[in-house]
Amino acid sequence: MAFTAKDVAELRRQTGCGMMDCKNALVAADGNFEEAIKVLREKGMAATAKKASRIAAEGVVAILTENNTTAMVEVNSETDFVAKNETFQAFVKDILKAILANRPADVDALMANKINDTQTVKEALEEKTFTIGEKLSLRRFIIVDGIVSTYVHGIGATGVIIKFETDEKTAATAEFAEFSKNIALQAAAMPSLYLDKESVPASALEEEKEILSKQMEQDPKFAGKPQKVLDGIIMGKLGKFYETNCLMEQSYVKDDSLTVGKYVAATAKALGADIKVVAFYRYDKGEGIQKREENFAEEIAKLVK
Repeated sequence: MAFTAKDVAELRRQTGCGMMDCKNALVAADGNFEEAIKVLREKGMAATAKKASRIAAEGVVAILTENNTTAMVEVNSETDFVAKNETFQAFVKDILKAILANRPADVDALMANKINDTQTVKEALEEKTFTIGEKLSLRRFIIVDGIVSTYVHGIGATGVIIKFETDEKTAATAEFAEFSKNIALQAAAMPSLYLDKESVPASALEEEKEILSKQMEQDPKFAGKPQKVLDGIIMGKLGKFYETNCLMEQSYVKDDSLTVGKYVAATAKALGADIKVVAFYRYDKGEGIQKREENFAEEIAKLVK
């Protein structure tokens, strides 16, 4: 079956693949448009397998809210250039829509969900791996229902969701909107492990006490002090641990005379409402992924040879 340059251009428009890839696919499919798409998709799967061992620690964290439900997702790529790619950004938004529409239990379940009329998320990811030319990885996501504020820093470097308990009337005010945004900005600017003191696991506290105890054992100025005194010093030092690791105990970045918890209480009083921060979620792009270390001198030497 013959095909024209217009067919090649249309196949490129629909798939985002390179012109020669589209031409070769049409040749392989004997000019059959649907078969050519299938060929390109199969190549996408092959490309995914080929790139599986590569490190994908860049990409974006993105957030979408629809009908009082919010989703946050991290999709990784090999380079930060991909994060600026409009095709990639649109793909990530489609993933968020699939999350909100299907509420999958985990990444495996999400991969099996439809992202459009013809593809699952997994199939679309394989296709984008081929068209974009980098390893792509759908790493994690979360779904949060209810009243929230959100913030994404830069081009998806960090994403934050803060969940509140308050009444709908209060949540609809401009004052609450500004306040809730400030809490999201705080969580993005000052990383923390826990919401408040009550959220800290007993095991984490015991580990911190043990570290502080060993530090004092190695410090001559604490030598010979009674254990009761040392225990009191440890309890005092735990205050700093809470300030560093608990969002509600942190100094509020816009007014360091207040903790975040006191800022919440002051806002609730000013608005005459009950307001409580009940949870927060933060994704840092590439967090915990070992990034490839580039030795540019070696790379140049290889090119010269």
